[in-house]
Amino acid sequence: MIVVTGATGNVGRPLVQALVAAGEQVTAVSRGITASDVPAGVRHHQADMADMADMADAEGLGPVLEGADALFLLTSGDLVLAGGHVHGVLEAARAGGVRRVVLLSSQGVGTQRHPSDYEDAVKESAPEWTLLRPGGFASNAFLWAEQVRGRRAVTAPFGDTALPVIDPADIAEVAAAALSETGHAGATYVLTGPAPVTPRQQAAAIGDAVGETVRFVEQSRAEAREQMVRFMPAQVVDATLAILGTPSADEQRVSPDVERVIGRPPRTFAEWAARNAAAFK
Repeated sequence: MIVVTGATGNVGRPLVQALVAAGEQVTAVSRGITASDVPAGVRHHQADMADMADMADAEGLGPVLEGADALFLLTSGDLVLAGGHVHGVLEAARAGGVRRVVLLSSQGVGTQRHPSDYEDAVKESAPEWTLLRPGGFASNAFLWAEQVRGRRAVTAPFGDTALPVIDPADIAEVAAAALSETGHAGATYVLTGPAPVTPRQQAAAIGDAVGETVRFVEQSRAEAREQMVRFMPAQVVDATLAILGTPSADEQRVSPDVERVIGRPPRTFAEWAARNAAAFK
């Protein structure tokens, strides 16, 4: 049995689907999850990870984790905002006999933009662990969907700064491999797309996907921050803007790890946009 937290998110949803397609037994855990959110035959459990800082908070996960072989552990912006930690979930996993933990971390830990607390906790607790450090998600472009639908425009800062954003479905495939295969224990994978792409180029790719021109409108850093703090913790916003505006060489570098793990190159942003064109029409 593999337990997937954040099972209805941009990574969790395709991860559950990939594991089921591979014949794995899966329990999907997410806030507000229902049977309609997961494939047939998948157990589901409602839980808010941001509320599980200690063992008492995570007590309800005990029956879910009992007898499980592996755990996919999500660290979300909500968890950071709540000042939470993963100790409770990890203690419950250890008590339930879980041996393998795959943590969805962030490239920012490796480039010292983000603290390593969650990674350290997993390393100390799990008999076998794998760390996934993705860069920016292609799915962050969903934030532009309303303005693209309404006025065929994208407003964003740093229009000509390129980063190798990654398709969340590729993160899910790497996670599925790390959860279900041997050979990944103790590994840290940096996950990126196949080439750096600018916000201006992303807007053009969305335009190609919907069959109409999508204008790019440059936004100042201050304007972007004011908008982002409405739905993200301030410290996460500042770290994100630092990466978007003044990325390091490591943050702009394309990693070979996706292809190394799943045997094919990562998908391009244009492929992601084409697959998700309906959201922008």
